[in-house]
Amino acid sequence: MYNIFRQLIAFCVLSLALGFTPSTTPKVVSKTVLNEKSNSVPFMEKPAALTGALAGDVGFDPLGFTNYWSDKDWSQQIVPDIWPDTAARTPITTIEWMREAELKHARFSMMATLGWIAVDSGLRFPGDMFARIPNSLAAHQAAVDNGSMGFLLSVVGICELATGAAIFDQAKGSGRQSGDFSFDPLKLGQNEKTLKRYQQAEIKNGRLAMLAFSGLVTQAACFPDKAFPYI
Repeated sequence: MYNIFRQLIAFCVLSLALGFTPSTTPKVVSKTVLNEKSNSVPFMEKPAALTGALAGDVGFDPLGFTNYWSDKDWSQQIVPDIWPDTAARTPITTIEWMREAELKHARFSMMATLGWIAVDSGLRFPGDMFARIPNSLAAHQAAVDNGSMGFLLSVVGICELATGAAIFDQAKGSGRQSGDFSFDPLKLGQNEKTLKRYQQAEIKNGRLAMLAFSGLVTQAACFPDKAFPYI
């Protein structure tokens, strides 16, 4: 049973890693081409919704999630039609909704990975309350016990409200791209070519961070007597 479990984990990691395969699709693709193969999973057909327009899009959708709910307007999840002044809206497509979620999880995972490693490496906030926390795995329960988790919950709630407002503004025809909150204090994305490069870097690092954080938590739970890097 243990060997089967290890093989299953290896297969899952390999499948996820294929999503990082760089795209080699030509910029101009004929819509008349049938049975075009995915670049990341060559033995499967390319998902119709993944046109390559989004950063990090290499045609990786083996379970076909992007083909579901093709006629659904996801902005109704934020503000239902029964609310006033919501009749005229630009539908939020499934691929836009998924990219919004992916970017959100990617950004939080990058921060979480950094924070986890920092705590396991000995970094703490000032005060005896934080100094008593032995490691990152124990930090969650410790934050619940000392009440600081309530503050984190408030921050998450504010982030969710901001995201909902931005998505609904997008549905009203603002032209907003999924994940764009116009937050660029260092003006790194003023050049269009540079912006695309940063968008590509963000999504790749974010996907890696989601995998990394899952690995950190799993290793910390399986080997509680060890700290990062768990060697």
